[in-house]
Amino acid sequence: MTRSLPNRREALITLGAAAGAFALPAAAQSYPDRPLRVVVPFGPGTTTDIIARIVGEGLGRELGQSIVVDNRAGAGGTVGSAQVARGAADGYQLVMGTVGTHAINATLFKNLSYDPLKDFAPVALVGYTPTFLVVAGDGPLKTLADLKAKAAQGQGATFASAGNGTSGHLAGELLKNRLGGQMLHVPYKEGGMAMNDVMTGRADFMFYHPAAVLPHMQAGKLRALGVSSAQRSAAARDVPTIAEQTGSDFDLVAWFMLYAPAATHAPVLARLRQATAAALTKGDTAGKLAAQGVEQRPLGPEAMDAFGRSEVAKWAALVRQSGAQVD
Repeated sequence: MTRSLPNRREALITLGAAAGAFALPAAAQSYPDRPLRVVVPFGPGTTTDIIARIVGEGLGRELGQSIVVDNRAGAGGTVGSAQVARGAADGYQLVMGTVGTHAINATLFKNLSYDPLKDFAPVALVGYTPTFLVVAGDGPLKTLADLKAKAAQGQGATFASAGNGTSGHLAGELLKNRLGGQMLHVPYKEGGMAMNDVMTGRADFMFYHPAAVLPHMQAGKLRALGVSSAQRSAAARDVPTIAEQTGSDFDLVAWFMLYAPAATHAPVLARLRQATAAALTKGDTAGKLAAQGVEQRPLGPEAMDAFGRSEVAKWAALVRQSGAQVD
């Protein structure tokens, strides 16, 4: 059968695609040919660090290269995030971004050293974790109604967090808005210290990640009064959402997104997205993430961009409401 010749437009498209392929740097064509580095903008042992290591293990298998996890903590995650934003856009250095580094910080910091939306290209939404509103397991607060009643009396209630402007702090501010009464925020240097003071009754409540609180809930040291997401958490289906208990639109989650620098070559970015998506569907990676309370919600590139913009706007309103600010 004789094949007809392409018309002029088809020929130009074909030539353009071929030219683009030859124009692609040789390094990009052979990508990846050496180990990758995933920067974690928080310390070892944090939830972000654990999740990055789980994802890195799976991603390394898909790419046929080892993944080095590099903890670059400091200034609310800005140090490590800025390092990747300013680094080479060759696909060999990524960052495990969070709701803090890539949404809250956009408004929290007056002079942020990177732009969460313009300086990064999303690779994959790894997943999200609803946070639990927890109180002392043997304390007097048994229900959300009890907490509301305490906030309305005398000195009110105190809530702990891992620091000013963190997702736990802002979730507490939103709860105060929804329940009313007096709620005093008590910031700590890190979440473990805050959680210990909630368990001993020195602080009335806090919002924290499933991986940290579930063992203590199971041991009876903490009691969950609600979950911050619009739907119940798969990690504890018996805990009602705050939204269903208050009849409000309360819906806040912590999330984790793997990012590359914005100028990363499109074919390299596509390879990273394909490999990460494949890794997240594998049983061992998915199972380990689920054990950390991470729930997956795969999104395409355009949807990830839209998600990022909506999260920056959502948390900006809460930061302004709280009055939190970092110079």
